[in-house]
Amino acid sequence: MFQLTVTQNILLIILLLLALPSPCGQQTSNSSLTILKTTAKAEHKTNTIGDKNPVQTKPKLQLARNYRKDIKIAHYWVSEKLDGVRGYWNGQNLFTRSGNTLSPPHWFTKDWPDTVMDGELWSARGEFEQISACVRTATSDGKCWKKLKLMIFDLPQKTVNFTERITLMKKLVMITHSPYLKMIEQQKLDNNISLYKFLNKVVDGNGEGLMLHLESAHYQSGRSKNILKLKIHQDAEAKVIAHMPGKGKYKGLLGAIKVRTPEGIVFKIGSGFSDKERQQPPKIGSLITYKYIGKTQRGVPRFASFLRIKKQH
Repeated sequence: MFQLTVTQNILLIILLLLALPSPCGQQTSNSSLTILKTTAKAEHKTNTIGDKNPVQTKPKLQLARNYRKDIKIAHYWVSEKLDGVRGYWNGQNLFTRSGNTLSPPHWFTKDWPDTVMDGELWSARGEFEQISACVRTATSDGKCWKKLKLMIFDLPQKTVNFTERITLMKKLVMITHSPYLKMIEQQKLDNNISLYKFLNKVVDGNGEGLMLHLESAHYQSGRSKNILKLKIHQDAEAKVIAHMPGKGKYKGLLGAIKVRTPEGIVFKIGSGFSDKERQQPPKIGSLITYKYIGKTQRGVPRFASFLRIKKQH
């Protein structure tokens, strides 16, 4: 004996109904047609639910605060702050910090675990522009992705403390055997002297800075006092509101840009531009990232220097 599927049973009933003589033959035919339509709709609905299209939702990421000197360094894990593009793996798809779905080649995420991972898409120091351009291109041939790795630094859904999450990350990378999935190295330092020696070494090598993560901390979304960033130069964002003409050797080119911070502070930035950027300056209304060393009493950034145009990922 063989078993009929639900659809086959329904069709068999319809055929039997059609075979029976009835004074209401037209009504029976219409009823049968209704059953067939209902069956088709049910099957179509099942196929739609089965589709696995990535849903664009903004990940609830943990964000760092600026470094404070009153902490005990020995209680923190320290790692290099990579200047790449934040990458969030939800177990099936790769997203940016804004929730935009990335389109890496299939081989890039092949055999990756279904564990949720937080990290940085990165290739090497000083290559932010190339990394950003690569991940923003949805229709590339994938060659640029061969230079990239997801350098993971946390496991958002693991409820253990950060020290234990480091152990889990090491095991995860080891058993995955993917050349495109690595872990950012974490280390312990004794004091501020050791911390700043490490910072100077990273910066001298064209690195951006350091991250400090409290060993006993659990992952929490939003700004957290348990994870700190340390850089020689601070950086921030501002909106371009005007172009100032250049003088002397910059005559006919950009001299400076006038910007406004989110707090409403207006000031000029005249350094940090390449010759090409002076010929084609950031557009008025665009967001730029700049670096500075401290602020005046009025809140104006000191020694501000242009870094780059802010890309929206």
